[in-house]
Amino acid sequence: MRSFFGYIRVSTAKQGERGVSLQEQRDAITRYAERNNLAIAAWFEERETAAKRGRPVFNEMLKLLRRGKADGVVIHKIDRSARNLKDWSDLGELIDHGVEVYFTNESLDLQSRGGRLSADIQAVVAADYIRNLREETRKGFYGRLKQGLYPLPAPLGYLDKGKGNLKELDSDKAPLVRKAFELYGTARYSLNSLVEEMFRLGLRNRASGKVTRNGFSVLLNNPFYIGLIKLRRTGEMFAGSHEPLISKSLFDRVQDVLTGKTNARTQHHDFLFRRLLVCERCKHSLTGEGQKGHIYYRCHTRGCPLTSIREDEVEEQVCCTLAQLVFSDKEKAYIEQKITKLKEEWTRDEELVTNNLRLGLSNIQSRLARLTDAYLDGMIEKELFEDRKAGLLLERKEFEEKQAQLRAEDRSVPERVAEFFELAGSAYLLYQSAFQVEKRDLLKIVTSNRQVEGKKLYLTVSFPFSEVENRAKNTNGVPHRDRLRTLEKSFHVISNYFKSNPAPMFGEHSKPE
Repeated sequence: MRSFFGYIRVSTAKQGERGVSLQEQRDAITRYAERNNLAIAAWFEERETAAKRGRPVFNEMLKLLRRGKADGVVIHKIDRSARNLKDWSDLGELIDHGVEVYFTNESLDLQSRGGRLSADIQAVVAADYIRNLREETRKGFYGRLKQGLYPLPAPLGYLDKGKGNLKELDSDKAPLVRKAFELYGTARYSLNSLVEEMFRLGLRNRASGKVTRNGFSVLLNNPFYIGLIKLRRTGEMFAGSHEPLISKSLFDRVQDVLTGKTNARTQHHDFLFRRLLVCERCKHSLTGEGQKGHIYYRCHTRGCPLTSIREDEVEEQVCCTLAQLVFSDKEKAYIEQKITKLKEEWTRDEELVTNNLRLGLSNIQSRLARLTDAYLDGMIEKELFEDRKAGLLLERKEFEEKQAQLRAEDRSVPERVAEFFELAGSAYLLYQSAFQVEKRDLLKIVTSNRQVEGKKLYLTVSFPFSEVENRAKNTNGVPHRDRLRTLEKSFHVISNYFKSNPAPMFGEHSKPE
């Protein structure tokens, strides 16, 4: 009795587990072998699609057939053997060399010209079916993307709600994922330390295990969390309809840390001006050291001239700078009067800002439409199209966030202007009574440049606090009416700044208590 192999296949492991066709194929081959006096020497069972090359079980069977380990192979149907023409060609070469191939559902004589032609036609039809199926699947995939739907498994922090439905925030994991972004955005955590900290806080992956370093790298780079869908394989970007988990500003800050624009270092000492002072020459942060009862901040860059300054000297200069922001009683009364007037004008100005944002969004939408038309007309390459489309989608997301912030803002511009002047005027007293971490946060808000040259500190007050500081510098020794005139100019500049910046004035910092 001649020896044959039996080959059975299903497209997915799921089909194999459910027994959709494996057992039926085995039974059909067994019956065929009995009718034709063939012995099945070995079974080759595979759970993988025949549309792609590289199936390990199928390839192993072909190798054994080439070595003459069996007289031939019995397969249920032609489409069980190959749905790509290259695998069918490999099978055809074996037939040409005398290997017998039988199909239980097709009575074909593959040794005859007509039978071989009929089998070739069926193989071509099977390959065309797969190509068409692949194209229809691709159309459906991209159709959902254009609707803002993500047709892949939900990222960590979101839940799948079935085909055709938006991903929803996971009430348990979403806050922890947001916390991961916030912690990494502080530049105080490496990816390895973030893994341990988030595991301690309770974040788990889908397998209920620890989210790995690579897992966090993928997560922190994924714009899905700000409402955009990016395909990792092609780099294409689409506007998502799901609810964003974090703001674009937080996502951008995390990207800066990931790309090294903001350095992340593990903290060992809690010196007051840790990572706040910079060497004027090499631009590296000064390192705090305790010596002889004092704390010094030194530059350790090789070849850099001696740069060293005592902490108490820095604090004295900081206090002198903050003292210049303090308002007199008459200035306070004047500011209160100006804020009252500003409130009266606010409704009109708010409408103007809203219209400007609406026009900006409309302009971006028009540019997207023109860009798409240019691509469809063949005027630009796909790579350039995707690059410009991604930039416009990010720009649109920024405008939408500003619009949402303006709608959700529980404090009007006059209220935020009043809050700013309150903070500026009380910054000196706040600093005197604050804890170390609060002092650092206050300095990050009020100052933008803290460079040390030799033993001298150059402290720059950030905008718009610089407007308040300059009014004090420019009015020393002048009549009171001139001080108010200078303050009026500063008030005008500051109020315009808040009108043009709907986002909260403190950015990612919180106001010190």
